[in-house]
Amino acid sequence: MTTTARILSVLFHPLLLTTYLFATLAAVLPTALAPVYSESFGTFLLMIFLVTFVLPVICMGIFKTFGTINSFTMKTRRERLIPFIFITGIYVATTWMFLQNGGRSLDDNLIRLLMVIDGLVMVATLVTFFYKVSVHSLAIWGIIGVMMVLARMAEINTMLYISTGMIVLAGFVMAARLHLGAHSAAEVFSGAALGLVASILGMLILY
Repeated sequence: MTTTARILSVLFHPLLLTTYLFATLAAVLPTALAPVYSESFGTFLLMIFLVTFVLPVICMGIFKTFGTINSFTMKTRRERLIPFIFITGIYVATTWMFLQNGGRSLDDNLIRLLMVIDGLVMVATLVTFFYKVSVHSLAIWGIIGVMMVLARMAEINTMLYISTGMIVLAGFVMAARLHLGAHSAAEVFSGAALGLVASILGMLILY
């Protein structure tokens, strides 16, 4: 059970969820990534993976080397502050990069989605100044909120089915975090609530 919980925690690490979201949309609802063209999806997803997962992991490796954090799990609230601030900067810079590249505008679906994700990262960072919330829960429920709104807007049953599956998956991830003792029940459920509310509000405001 512990091994399964660890595998779930790694496979659905918050930093991977942006890549999963965009890969799903590329397959099911490509218009949500406009103005990225379908023939560019491979390159686009690789870039998203590099800047939203690989680069933050490298930064955390540097922080660990210099003793800023004791481990990649960052068990204490204080330990998370500096890495979270840096990760927020990386995500916002990524959105700015996409906005400035190729004459994209704030009306583009891609930029709006990136801004919602930036908002989720900012919420996680701001909350961490006061409370150790489960970022796994916040991130996965944030993605669920995004997909639920897109499913309603696009009226595509596939998106609805995927959203339902994500809710079930979120339950397993939350249970995994509890089983590993990484968070209390309050931290797990408050993270879920924050992620869902923040993402739905962001989607409704921007769309």
